[in-house]
Amino acid sequence: METIDIIIVIVYLFAIVAVGLLAQRKASEGIDSFFLGNRKLPWWVLGASGMASNTDIAGTMINTAFIYALGTKGFFIEIRGGVTLIMAFLMVFMGKWNRRSQVMTQAEWMHFRFGKNFEGDLARVIAAIASIIMTIAMVTYFIIGAGKFVGEFLSIEPIYASLLMVVLAMIYTVASGLYGVVWTDVFQGIFIFFVIMYISITAMLTVNLPESFLISVPMVDGTFTQIQTSLAEWTRITPPSKMNMPEGSTFEIYNLFGIAIMFYLFKVTLEGASGSGGYMLQRYFAAKSDREAGILSLFWTSLLAFRWPLITSFAMLGIYHGLNPEFGVIADPELVLPTVIKHYIPTGIKGLLIAGLMAAAMSTFDSTVNAGAAYWVKDIYQTYLKPDSSENELMFQSRLSSLVIVAIALLFSLTVSNINEIWGWITMGIGAGMFIPQVIRWYWWRFNGYGFAIGTVFGMTAAILTKVFSGQIAEYNSFLIASGSSLVGCIVGTIFSNPTDEKVLLNFYKITRPFGLWGKVRSKLNAEVVAQINEENKRDIISIFFAVPWQVTLFLSGMMIVLKQWSNFFILLLIFSFLSLGLYWFWFRHLSKEVKI
Repeated sequence: METIDIIIVIVYLFAIVAVGLLAQRKASEGIDSFFLGNRKLPWWVLGASGMASNTDIAGTMINTAFIYALGTKGFFIEIRGGVTLIMAFLMVFMGKWNRRSQVMTQAEWMHFRFGKNFEGDLARVIAAIASIIMTIAMVTYFIIGAGKFVGEFLSIEPIYASLLMVVLAMIYTVASGLYGVVWTDVFQGIFIFFVIMYISITAMLTVNLPESFLISVPMVDGTFTQIQTSLAEWTRITPPSKMNMPEGSTFEIYNLFGIAIMFYLFKVTLEGASGSGGYMLQRYFAAKSDREAGILSLFWTSLLAFRWPLITSFAMLGIYHGLNPEFGVIADPELVLPTVIKHYIPTGIKGLLIAGLMAAAMSTFDSTVNAGAAYWVKDIYQTYLKPDSSENELMFQSRLSSLVIVAIALLFSLTVSNINEIWGWITMGIGAGMFIPQVIRWYWWRFNGYGFAIGTVFGMTAAILTKVFSGQIAEYNSFLIASGSSLVGCIVGTIFSNPTDEKVLLNFYKITRPFGLWGKVRSKLNAEVVAQINEENKRDIISIFFAVPWQVTLFLSGMMIVLKQWSNFFILLLIFSFLSLGLYWFWFRHLSKEVKI
């Protein structure tokens, strides 16, 4: 970078820390302020913050790599996690179900669902520990991606680049909690949006892709192989049933593409129906009402749609770069992003762009750390270790636990070199070990805290052991091992222990109003209340069948615009319009401020 670029980045970094520190006073009122902003934050702030938190450097690099190498087929692969289809479920019903509990963390929710006896305590502690482990994995992912990206531009080792980003983000995250997180995210979101618009317009004006061109795919042995593809295949809006990736490539596992996509959709449906989401749930616990939980989701998802034109634009410019004989095809797809920035972004703009992408990384980091620290403070320290602790002690623990989580993640980052490696394990390994009990807890009255705890322990243990001892295995095998082990633990723990107390179940069901196997509990309610719940459940179930394809077509439409594939765009626009009407009729017009019990 030139001197002016470095100055812009430095000014940005100081500005973002200043914005975060301005919120310190409000956040210091207590842990409700530190972790939830006293549930007084506007829906648009929570939604904008969520979008910024989902737009990270590591994810942008790996998704750019997929689109560069596979075109829109890479988008369908990232249904596994990168497309964030969980948002459709949070928007329609999971956001409001979580908000109605009025808790601070997902682990505290276990008392709401299973009671405050030993059963509930066990589920809460296990949920807290599992969530902290997931937080460490996510922060590790951030450190690897941010280090690889920033280190490339500062010409320093990735670990030192990561340390720079971590230290700066920790200053305001530790000082000002969720207030600092969301307001810095809004500030950073402005930078991110500028980046998206500039890169998208640049790609549209610069790139006219030929009918066929070369791309490169990584091999298992660390080398790279060039293959030829066509523009029609690269920009298709329907996933193929098969691909023909070279034998020995890391993408070979996707050759049975139709089966892979169905598997990812199955996984995402389970994940969305589980109501889990790490730092994402914190926005819903902080929402003012059911209505605001729905509107912030709609705003969040709409803003997220802009991420995919950005990713597609980087991939287009990467291919354009490879068409120049002077440079040749970019070998490593994970280096497309920094290569494009080096060669196609002018001085001055480059500084703003780097600052914007650093903003994306820091917004993911701060949200994850803040949410992860809450599990230690609220669910372990205050509840079990020192119930009579003062607000000052809890604030100290909040900041200390944030530092410890980051320190552990830094150590783990030294053992992982590949972004896709850690992302694949998070989405298909450790995540799979957690969300089977997360799903069952909503839909089956007989499922109890023992089933939740044992299922979570079985699943996460299987995921960790698979990662340590199995070596390179297909993602679906990792998923099946972790989720299968978890399911066995859920069934064993539930069948060989007593049901949850009936009063606890009745209170949970009346407030949350989930659908599923709740007949024994529903029989205790009067007919009028049951009819109201049935009506709400029916609308939600119908709405989700509109919401999921609505989100997919929204994201694909933006990609087709920057690709200038207008026939594909108008097909998607027609489908999107139909789905929007259905979503309005069955969901949006029924949003209510509160559920009356």
